[in-house]
Amino acid sequence: MSKIQIFIGSVYGGAEQVGELVGDELRALGHDVSLNTYPRAEDLAYDASEIILLCHSNTGSGELPDNIQPLYLHLTRDFPRIAGRRYGVINLADSSYTTFNEAGKALDTAFEDLGAIRVGEPLILDACSGDDPATLARNWIKTWASLI
Repeated sequence: MSKIQIFIGSVYGGAEQVGELVGDELRALGHDVSLNTYPRAEDLAYDASEIILLCHSNTGSGELPDNIQPLYLHLTRDFPRIAGRRYGVINLADSSYTTFNEAGKALDTAFEDLGAIRVGEPLILDACSGDDPATLARNWIKTWASLI
């Protein structure tokens, strides 16, 4: 099975809860999973075969949470060699804001611009949808895991 590191960017803990939930689901499928609530530049170089799952929220102003900002800045300023690295995206956002999902798109684009390969489509959990984020995340992660 695969080795997966979940990079978590959270302000109030929602993304951390989702990250823990999908981590448990991936472990149940036999994957080796670690959670990283303060991802840094050196975490990208830790193991090039490791798959990265980005799980983060989107602030009302469309920015990434403070704990994942350093990683984003490293990607966009230092251009690390991550071409070919596989990754996935889960973004928690709120469609009542005009900046809906902007942080998710920014981080996804930063990985893509450096040649990383996204596995599957991003999961966007909309706080205004009324859907249960845990159910959506469980269903999505099973499909995502089948693609890796």
